[in-house]
Amino acid sequence: MKTLNEYLKIPYRLEIIPDTEEGGFVASYPELPGCVTCGETEEQAAANASDAKKAWLEAALEDGVDIAEPDSENNFSGQFKIRIPKSLHKQLAEQSKREGISMNQYCLYLLSQNNAANTFRHADRT
Repeated sequence: MKTLNEYLKIPYRLEIIPDTEEGGFVASYPELPGCVTCGETEEQAAANASDAKKAWLEAALEDGVDIAEPDSENNFSGQFKIRIPKSLHKQLAEQSKREGISMNQYCLYLLSQNNAANTFRHADRT
């Protein structure tokens, strides 16, 4: 088992979002369930999050709770398989051919476009 200082050095992902109901910002570490705090500014929320992370880790170690570590990109191959209807497969193949690229490249393009659009939509809501 790691020590508190070892856990504090792990680069847990910090999420900071505006609190649309009460004002200020909410900060959390998704890999540390329940480790949430807030602040009037993003900077204050980040500073408070650092304190909250330390307190959360101390309590977890004291209580013998398993502490998850962030997923590394090494845990992902960059590949996945998906079953789609034949009609959609045909449409994707035809469109990629018109674009002069492989169907894999075309699907990656479509996924990237959708991800970017969703990211911007999410940013607009916050």
